[in-house]
Amino acid sequence: MNGLAPRVYVFDAYGTLFDVHAAIGRHRAAAGPDAEQFSEIWRQKQLEYSWTLTLAGRYVGFWTLTERALDYAFSRVPSVDRALRPKLLDAYLRLDAYADARAAVAALKARGARTAILSNGEPMMLGAAVEASGMAGELDAVLSVDAVRMYKPRPEVYALVTGRFGIKPDEVVFVSSNRWDVMGAAAFGFRPLWVNRTNLPDEYAEQSPLRVVRDLSAAQSLAT
Repeated sequence: MNGLAPRVYVFDAYGTLFDVHAAIGRHRAAAGPDAEQFSEIWRQKQLEYSWTLTLAGRYVGFWTLTERALDYAFSRVPSVDRALRPKLLDAYLRLDAYADARAAVAALKARGARTAILSNGEPMMLGAAVEASGMAGELDAVLSVDAVRMYKPRPEVYALVTGRFGIKPDEVVFVSSNRWDVMGAAAFGFRPLWVNRTNLPDEYAEQSPLRVVRDLSAAQSLAT
């Protein structure tokens, strides 16, 4: 990657390694025809709450935000039965990993790289998802914003990586499917890779990724 010899590869969790729509996917039939709209609203409000609270100088754990966003989605999409609430929350704790996720992390680990997750998720959420995915043995660290009580894209969050590994920002390849997260990582000085799974248009032109890929299947390319 442009002559880079990175020391650490850091992955965002939700939307990058773990499919945020897998919870509704497990209960799509019960959720009905508005399942996709419901899931999109759930995800968008979850993120919106994290941004607005951080801007206001407040912090509420990501699990609580996930619950609140789910309740908002039920209000916006009344065709989805509220009786699904506990099942959806249980599914969110153990989201499906993307098919290419574990292989990508394992390939980097096999080449001697250090690997980590940096996520908005609380430790208990991340622990459950990592355990369910079978990736625990492939990761050197699982870092949560809970340690600094603010959310991405605050620079204090990205500094958790440099502090944990004792390295400079430009020694980190940061991998995320969220363009706003790539922006924050680039602004901090990481070398970001954008996983554009759904072919979204680019934005944040001043903070561009070093590379754009459609998925993580070409894991070998992350280290070149």
